[in-house]
Amino acid sequence: MTAKTKNPIPWGALGPWIALAVTCLFFSLQTERFLSGTNLSLVLQQVMVVGVLAIGQSLIILTAGIDLSCGMVMALSSVVMTKFAVDYGLNPFLATACGLAVAVAFGLLNGLLVTRVKLPPFIVTLGTLNIAFAITQIYSESQTITNLPEAMTALGNTFNLGSTEVSLGTVTMLLLYVLAWFVLRETAPGRHLYAVGNNPEAARLTGINVDRVLITVYALAGLFYGIAAMLSVARTGVGDPNAGQTENLDAITAVVLGGTSLFGGRGIILGSLVGAVIVGVFRNGLTLMGVASVYQTLITGILVILAVAADQMSRKGAR
Repeated sequence: MTAKTKNPIPWGALGPWIALAVTCLFFSLQTERFLSGTNLSLVLQQVMVVGVLAIGQSLIILTAGIDLSCGMVMALSSVVMTKFAVDYGLNPFLATACGLAVAVAFGLLNGLLVTRVKLPPFIVTLGTLNIAFAITQIYSESQTITNLPEAMTALGNTFNLGSTEVSLGTVTMLLLYVLAWFVLRETAPGRHLYAVGNNPEAARLTGINVDRVLITVYALAGLFYGIAAMLSVARTGVGDPNAGQTENLDAITAVVLGGTSLFGGRGIILGSLVGAVIVGVFRNGLTLMGVASVYQTLITGILVILAVAADQMSRKGAR
């Protein structure tokens, strides 16, 4: 009797890690400040919001969907939780729960429209992006919410790890990735998600309730967007109605760079963390080198195209 062994990690999964290592090596040769503990901690703080958004986005892309609304749902959630706490004097924990509930509700709406009305995820989330943006601006009157209670900014606090300050928000992001990795790798719901993304009809024939899986995925993604709103509020100290306008594309970029296939059914959640860090490292390194932000955006766009092209070639080679 032979021992049962798990399938080895495909070599393609190492691509994002190799790209991150090469990127770090390049910038370390360009500026001495890059590899300092303070700067690397800053990179993680800068990517923690997009990193958490990318968890929710990864779940959806693994099912062969996409969510364009994630950034604006995050913004709406942050405005709701901060206004409830500041304007209505609600307990900050209860106010935060209300903001999370709004994000989950949008995720649930997306899931129901995709499964019950059978609309394409791209169209559904493009519509809810605009709805969330409009509600955010109307409800906040386009005004930033300030004077937040300390409890709402606690995740922005730091602690010393050696001589480096690490934020609680960064630790939260890393713990969420570990949790998501465990669920996707070691549990039946995680395997069902991959099965639906790989072939929904085959998944249905094996007894998996495809619609229920999709609705759950979109609702969970909404929860992660709400947690990202908490981190955004903690990091900036305000409820900003103008936040989230580029984070949706940044989250998709992180997922694609992390090796998750836009065609569903293939990808490792930790790759999305690596993808988010790659984007953060590029922007941080180019800033240290004095490169204008417009070129940072240009390079990010090129990286996305290259990552999708590599995915396409990998799929063709596997056939």
